[in-house]
Amino acid sequence: MEEKTEYKKSDFWYHLPESQIAQTPVEPRDSSRMLVYHSGEKRIEDKHFYDVKDYLKKGDVLVVNNTKVIPARMYAKTAHGGVVEILLLKRYDLTTWEVLMRPGKKGKIGAKMTINDELSFEVVDVTDSGERIVNFSYDGVFEDIIAKAGTMPLPPYIKEKLKDQSRYNTVYSKIDGSAAAPTAGLHFTPRLLEEIKGMGVEVVEVLLHVGLGTFRPVSEEMITDHKMHKEHYEITPEAAEKINAAKREGRRVIAVGTTSVRTLESVADSDGFVQAGGGDTEIFLYPPYKMKCVDALITNFHLPESTLIMLVSCLTGREEILSVYKHAVEEKYRFFSFGDACLFL
Repeated sequence: MEEKTEYKKSDFWYHLPESQIAQTPVEPRDSSRMLVYHSGEKRIEDKHFYDVKDYLKKGDVLVVNNTKVIPARMYAKTAHGGVVEILLLKRYDLTTWEVLMRPGKKGKIGAKMTINDELSFEVVDVTDSGERIVNFSYDGVFEDIIAKAGTMPLPPYIKEKLKDQSRYNTVYSKIDGSAAAPTAGLHFTPRLLEEIKGMGVEVVEVLLHVGLGTFRPVSEEMITDHKMHKEHYEITPEAAEKINAAKREGRRVIAVGTTSVRTLESVADSDGFVQAGGGDTEIFLYPPYKMKCVDALITNFHLPESTLIMLVSCLTGREEILSVYKHAVEEKYRFFSFGDACLFL
């Protein structure tokens, strides 16, 4: 048993050949591979995602994140003819957004920039962590305008162009607002979800808009010094009641993706019951944290030294997760956003 309670970023490093970083999604969605890890027995099975039904049972609650990725990456011209890249992170009101800007030095307060004939903005503030608050000017429906002006914000390790933009959203995505996909959900097809529901598994939707908190790299060596960026979440009263009924009756709560985990654990009490409502979370989960609400997890393989591999380690322990990842590398699993899945039981 690990005694360690303080970890360095480097404690979560593993070697991954670049050839195993998935560049394109597989078709159909549920044909991706799936590594199943039985924590109690420390046993690994190599399966496919369509086999997930074999590990679910009547009464399980499958919690999914119904956020929808928007075409959040855009390019703007400065008054002096320069070009900046912006990534929409968080909407404050109809015209005001928090954005990530590169290069940031061009984003001084008062700077005005133009994206196209329909869309321009002014920088009105800078956050403590360096993001820009901008005020957009446009005439029409903002969502329609960015659909033309923006592109899907694929991670930098994906070099291939995405042919079908819908493949970077889950089939159950509903609520616009994410700058990255909750990628564990990309493996589900409508048919697979219907089959799972037909088994008596409840599929419950929560919301967490994925922003910098999920994918910002850890820069500090001691992970306790890392500060998460706030992300907006919502849990409806109906969703909370279904989750809490499962906890009361000893049924499993299975999170689909780390964003669902962060949503649930942000609002769970010491007995694992969740509270309905919405707000911002900056929860950062790492060992030796013990999950209060979540009993099992469906997720993808995550980057070395990322907050996401640290979160998954809470279910298994750091040494076990590195052992699982070593197996995945040796067995040539595909990694990251368009990669294969893991099921931690």
